[in-house]
Amino acid sequence: MESGEAEQGGDAARRRRIALWVAREILPHEYRVRTWLRRAGTAPDDADELIQEAYCRLAMLEDVDHIDSPYAYFFSIVRNLLLRRLKRQSIVPLETIAEIDSCYDDRPSPEQLAAGRLAYRKALDLIARLPERCGRIVQLRKIEGWSQRRIAEHLGTTEKAVEKQIWLGVRSLREQWSRAEQAADDLMSAREQRGGRGR
Repeated sequence: MESGEAEQGGDAARRRRIALWVAREILPHEYRVRTWLRRAGTAPDDADELIQEAYCRLAMLEDVDHIDSPYAYFFSIVRNLLLRRLKRQSIVPLETIAEIDSCYDDRPSPEQLAAGRLAYRKALDLIARLPERCGRIVQLRKIEGWSQRRIAEHLGTTEKAVEKQIWLGVRSLREQWSRAEQAADDLMSAREQRGGRGR
């Protein structure tokens, strides 16, 4: 009995370590992979599914010590999932598959890595702005990798309630993120226009 409990404790520690690694090393690059999917003509809902499946595959890893470039590894998983999906469709131009199949997105530059870490910190900041209970649930699920069942047991609520809070929280985060990006784009455009007039 004790050895079984020790195994469960070890497995929980492994899952937590991988979840923290994903939050630190993979999550900051999600936007970049989504941008690539959009350019490849992937519908937003399909992109969501591919990203979620990639996260599931990462969560099932026994170890991550062998991964030298987390971004390249994540990108490779998503690209392969997309290729598999396209090959299952009845009518897909061969050029599209060949183009995606040959696509190799090299390792991110130091600037991109720095931007990724900034994005990660920004995501944590946005989570902190959510209502307390919602923010805690999103943190446990998306950052620390807890299952919905475990969160429900921990907070003394139902899995359905946890699922709803995650849905509301993630929707709010996307909206906040989009607004922040739009504000940044507007600011850049205004600066460019002022610069153009100054010449």
